Amino acid sequence: MVETRKQLNKKFDHLVLGPAAGQGLSNRLQCQGSKALNRTHSSNGRFGVDGSITFVTVFTIYNSSLNRVDDKSSNTFVGNASYNKVERSMAVLNVFIDFIQVVMPQSEVIILTDPVSDLSVHRNRVSLYPIQGEYSRDKLMLQRIRSYITFLETRLQKLSQNPKDITHYIFTDSDIAVVDDLGQIFRDHPNFHMALTFRNNKAQPLNSGFIAVKGTPDGILRAKLFLQEVLKVYVSKYMSASRMLGDQLALAWVVKSKPQFDASRFAKTVAFSDDIGGTSILFLPCALYNWTPPEGAGQFHGMPLDVKVVHFKGSRKRLMLESWNFYSSTPDIADMLCLILGSGRTKYDF
Repeated sequence: MVETRKQLNKKFDHLVLGPAAGQGLSNRLQCQGSKALNRTHSSNGRFGVDGSITFVTVFTIYNSSLNRVDDKSSNTFVGNASYNKVERSMAVLNVFIDFIQVVMPQSEVIILTDPVSDLSVHRNRVSLYPIQGEYSRDKLMLQRIRSYITFLETRLQKLSQNPKDITHYIFTDSDIAVVDDLGQIFRDHPNFHMALTFRNNKAQPLNSGFIAVKGTPDGILRAKLFLQEVLKVYVSKYMSASRMLGDQLALAWVVKSKPQFDASRFAKTVAFSDDIGGTSILFLPCALYNWTPPEGAGQFHGMPLDVKVVHFKGSRKRLMLESWNFYSSTPDIADMLCLILGSGRTKYDF
């Protein structure tokens, strides 16, 4: 369905296609409707990468929400499926896993969760890892950093017992779709400790929805120490933003606190490295590793052909589910990306 720009200001409960951004620009996906006119560039995957890759996300189901799922009037329909609020969240989590298992089938997925949560996931190569903490909505972003730190501490202990068992970690939000193999991060950039994604945004240049950690003892240790510093800044300066954005503000503060740090590099879409407090940080452009539909219609000027990760942040979770349904019916990543690109300006009901 094609809607006018005026209609796109409201939120929709059905898939909406508008004009695809970036048409006519070189190195951008070109589309005719949901049909790709050129092909995205696939990487060589994990060829030459030492060690395996595991995705880590934080996800929990609140017990209070489970008690309110009987009201069928609040159900959401996506395709032929009907979801209550909890089922909708679980559908997003499952699609997150689905994309990883299509694009990087040898990867594991670890879900960090509240020990008292009723979360249950029965999928191959997926495991739950309970970590004690405060998982209320108001503290979830703060808890996420704490959970990452705790998880890295346990990995460090495990690695000390078997130093040759190298596993690289990619910490992400659960509303992302991996659309190309990410092994090339570790192959092409052998000397970093952890990777962050950046964009041309003065207040929030770093997005916390994608963090990669080199699986060596030094990589895990330095990433843990860096996140501990971020946590310290978060608690001391940004608790008023503990529900949302506080972690990103704290990340930016720690990075920019380095004397002579050149923040003008955030305005370009070129990866670069810098040493922040003893941690070697690889800065990867959001345009490739954390591409979002609204920014694709804005500052990213469409979708680069070598995009690796699509982040359905905000009110675009419906688009994530619709995209998976589309891919399931016609398994072509490039065509699915055209569907996403054409919906970039649209806000949905969830």
